[in-house]
Amino acid sequence: MSRYDDLVAEALTRVKEIMPWDLSRSLAAGGKPILLDVREPAEFALLHIPGSVNVPRGILEQSCEWDYDETEPLLAAGREQEIVLICRSGKRSVLAADMMQRMGFTNVVSLKTGVRGWADFEQSMVDTNGKSLDADAADELLAPRLRPEQRKPVP
Repeated sequence: MSRYDDLVAEALTRVKEIMPWDLSRSLAAGGKPILLDVREPAEFALLHIPGSVNVPRGILEQSCEWDYDETEPLLAAGREQEIVLICRSGKRSVLAADMMQRMGFTNVVSLKTGVRGWADFEQSMVDTNGKSLDADAADELLAPRLRPEQRKPVP
């Protein structure tokens, strides 16, 4: 039986990752990748990298194809486009990048450490209204919020 981290580790054998500073340098040099954030809409609304597009992981495959209610034309027409997959920590984005490669996308990478690493690198983050968030606000919004029942039971 595979666990979540096992699935991520397996996908990492096929997916390239980039660090936040690599993405920052690329954007500063005029790079124009699609910044595809696969977190849930509520997570995206709290904070995200400016210019990123939100397509939740749960509808990714349909968003990449024409003729679905969830179709994202930017993706459906962009199988050769440079795409950087983004999530909170870099795990969901690895799984999403792996799936997109299986669907024929040829130039996808995952942002290692996700928006947490992007914020730690003190790069620009905005909320749903486009308002800039400082590093402290980002840290607060990105802090884990596990409820007691979500923790592994102690034997």
